[in-house]
Amino acid sequence: MKKLFILLLVSVSMLTASAGKKQKQQTDREYWAELAYKMAQPVLENMAKGELQKNMLVEVSPTWDGRNKKVTYMECFGRLMAGIAPWLSLPDDDSDEGRMRRQLREWALAAYKNAVDPESPDYLLWRHEGQTLVDGAYVAESFVRAYDALWMPLDDVTKRRYIEEFSQLRRVDPPYTNWLLFSSEIESFLARVGAPFDMYRINSAIRKVEEWYVGDGWYADGPQFAFDYYSSYVFHPMYLETLKNMIDGKKGSRLDYAKYYERELLRAQKAAIVLERFISPEGTFPVVGRSIPYRMAALQTLALIAWYQKLPKDIANGQVRAALTAVMHRMFDGRENFNEKGFLTIGFCGRQPDIADWYTNNGSLYMTSLAFMPLGLSADHPFWTDAPQDWTSRKAWGGQPFPKDHIWRDTPQPKDKY
Repeated sequence: MKKLFILLLVSVSMLTASAGKKQKQQTDREYWAELAYKMAQPVLENMAKGELQKNMLVEVSPTWDGRNKKVTYMECFGRLMAGIAPWLSLPDDDSDEGRMRRQLREWALAAYKNAVDPESPDYLLWRHEGQTLVDGAYVAESFVRAYDALWMPLDDVTKRRYIEEFSQLRRVDPPYTNWLLFSSEIESFLARVGAPFDMYRINSAIRKVEEWYVGDGWYADGPQFAFDYYSSYVFHPMYLETLKNMIDGKKGSRLDYAKYYERELLRAQKAAIVLERFISPEGTFPVVGRSIPYRMAALQTLALIAWYQKLPKDIANGQVRAALTAVMHRMFDGRENFNEKGFLTIGFCGRQPDIADWYTNNGSLYMTSLAFMPLGLSADHPFWTDAPQDWTSRKAWGGQPFPKDHIWRDTPQPKDKY
């Protein structure tokens, strides 16, 4: 009897081990895609039906400034789409990921239509509050990042409505901060699609941004430097996109957009190096500055440069993927990041409402999707297929060789053409 019991235990153990070997381990890309889908599905499925404003469980800062809370829906939609647009631009396939991506794109195209249809319950708050300039820019950014997949399929009426809504945002006088780039993102997108645009809003933003560059990949957010992540939240991505829109739209002015773009790309690469070094061996990064509930948006520039396939030679695809994945696991696994209706909740690593700024709502937090841009690289790209590698801080703190950091000197100021 005893021998029979032992044989049964051995058999069960062998079967369990065999089943474990057969069970497919989740890849980094599968983890990213499932997390992106979890974040996007409640927003886009509801908005495609015109029910986002009916069903979204809204949260606002304990120090909310009293603005119309409907800004939440525009912040949520625009910021989410800016982050997942590269992923949705990939061609369809019959994989599990491909089915998720196709579903999200179908919902997104319906949501884009509802967002500018005055008869839709989900018509966004385009014509009230200054905040809508910010999130109009993120909607425009989503079109920039997936032009063929998200802008071109829209019907002519919807396109015309977007041009009207973007144009009327000139009613907002942006403060001398990163907000200048929200204006330039929108105006340069209008230039790209051949609509009337305001050259002054574009070129004045470029000139002010140049004045605010403080070196080594970092910008001051206005005349006075603040140590926060706005260089990554806004400056590098929207400055690059403003310049590229003018190049792609074949628009000329006194400014040599191509030379400005070339130099800004170098600055963004340096910022990517700094951000990669910020990621600790444990998958954390410094919690500094305002707007920290934007979570992984702090690492947007690193994700952008990876998606652009322009990573500097000292940081490899495998180490960037491993570092970003480690942060995602640290931030999202087993944490209370989603409320009972599936929408993001205010916090940094879980539910932490007291860290909100006066302008924070839980729509604002979809900025975190901006770190998911490398999903726009195909599954067979080296970013996804290269073996994971230790990132810089893991090498440094683990006693391994690692590249020294050094200052990146800025190139000379491009001269006006005339």
